Amino acid sequence: MRVDRSVLDAVGNTPIAELRRVVPRGSARVLAKLEFANPTGSMKDRVAKAMVEAAEKDGRLRPGGTVVEYTAGTTGISLALVCAAKGYRLRIVFSDAFAEEKRRTMEAFGAEVRDVTSDHHRITEALIKEMVATAERLARVPGHWFCNQLSNRDGAAGYHPMGEEIWQQTGGRLDAFVQAVGTAHSIHGTTEALWRRNPRVEVVAVEPAESAVLSGRPTGSHHIEGIGIGYVPPLWDPKLVSSIEPVSTEDALRMTRRLAREEALFVGTSSGANVVAALRVAERLGPDASVVTVMVDSGLRYLSTELFRAP
Repeated sequence: MRVDRSVLDAVGNTPIAELRRVVPRGSARVLAKLEFANPTGSMKDRVAKAMVEAAEKDGRLRPGGTVVEYTAGTTGISLALVCAAKGYRLRIVFSDAFAEEKRRTMEAFGAEVRDVTSDHHRITEALIKEMVATAERLARVPGHWFCNQLSNRDGAAGYHPMGEEIWQQTGGRLDAFVQAVGTAHSIHGTTEALWRRNPRVEVVAVEPAESAVLSGRPTGSHHIEGIGIGYVPPLWDPKLVSSIEPVSTEDALRMTRRLAREEALFVGTSSGANVVAALRVAERLGPDASVVTVMVDSGLRYLSTELFRAP
């Protein structure tokens, strides 16, 4: 056993587990990367650490500086952890469209949170763009660094280790990787690592069916937090995916509840969406294949939402 010098050294090296009860007979094996085992309970610890450390390295972020970011909450919590560990101030642009637990967690780490009011708690293109613009204005103050996750090219590298971990944990025996798209950092970074090992691994992107812009459909509103920004992310690269699976909010909610009750996996709605899509891929590939997907974050940050209110 080792003793980490900092909580940030505990980011990554998360477990992987096979799903047993939600996978129909005759389908491929489905493995879930348990990213809620990261320090804040989400995979976003990886990208927050990577973006901040890249900005430190090239001088964009200096000692005593302030980080500014817009967030649906999960990346904001991870940035709050990193900033607390490294001694930076953090100013966050958030919204009432997202879970209240996320706001409280960011504030607990010392972040200053400013709200942009949503249209009846709906996640829409207009909301995301207003949040981005608000953060951009806040970052004009001297000594402030605008993280700007959607356009930050340092983000994907934060997920190269996740791809390498998946390769090692599966012994290289995987046929498909399935992951939901928010900024696109996690799917692209993991894919880059996996394709260096085997370019034949199928990569399936997941997006909300109600706002399936990556599939060429109209923008819309949905309730799958952390993904589906309502427009094509600036760093989206269609060459790094094999196909796209739209998943409805209702299907994602239903599967997330099943994961808690049938697999003892207490996760958020984007994880449920991932499993819905992974099961479609597993059915198509058949029993001799293996599919890997991601449990993005913990269900603990969604207790105030509709997710776990259903009987």
